[in-house]
Amino acid sequence: MSHVPDPPAPVRVVLVEDHHLVAEAIRLAWEDSDEVEVVATAGSVAAAVAEVGHHRPDVVLLDRRLPDGDGLDAVPSLVGAGARVLVLTGEATVSAASRAAESGAAGLVLKSSRLDELTAAVRRVAAGEVVFDGALLAGVLGRLTGRTAPAGVALTTREREALLLLAEGASTDEMGERMGVARNTVRNHVQRVLEKLGARSKLEAVAIARRAGLLD
Repeated sequence: MSHVPDPPAPVRVVLVEDHHLVAEAIRLAWEDSDEVEVVATAGSVAAAVAEVGHHRPDVVLLDRRLPDGDGLDAVPSLVGAGARVLVLTGEATVSAASRAAESGAAGLVLKSSRLDELTAAVRRVAAGEVVFDGALLAGVLGRLTGRTAPAGVALTTREREALLLLAEGASTDEMGERMGVARNTVRNHVQRVLEKLGARSKLEAVAIARRAGLLD
């Protein structure tokens, strides 16, 4: 008798939204879902940082407009705590998407998205993918490629390998499998690539590297 694999665990999400009715609607919509689990909600930047530190979620679904500041300003802290960030916004502009990418967010999704679209975006971000609408992505890359790599950048063989896999859109797990290393090792390689290129996100690192001819 063949073994039936266990279904994938739900993605653990901290939802950051200061409008209680919106937050409650999203939470209730996922209440019976086996794909996404809302482990906490927060209504401010400060509360978001605290909840992420406490719950260690897979993904932070982050509203941009919060009472104590722009949610994008909190992205580096949230990413530093080990979470991937998906920005929730009412405006789908190249400017908003570029700011999200530059801050280190893994994607941007509209508040008007259907639940299945929002669920798919959350799961893709949790899997290590970057989620930006195709119509926006070209504009985001166009803005990011205006930056050039610092002079004298020297990547190790492993760092270059990680960079090439990032350019292919590989997730952290895929990178680990193809490089034959653990997830934490992959993250260390990627972090060093970002530091050497002066990039604040994976997407920006790829854009800078492409502009500098490091992917040729």
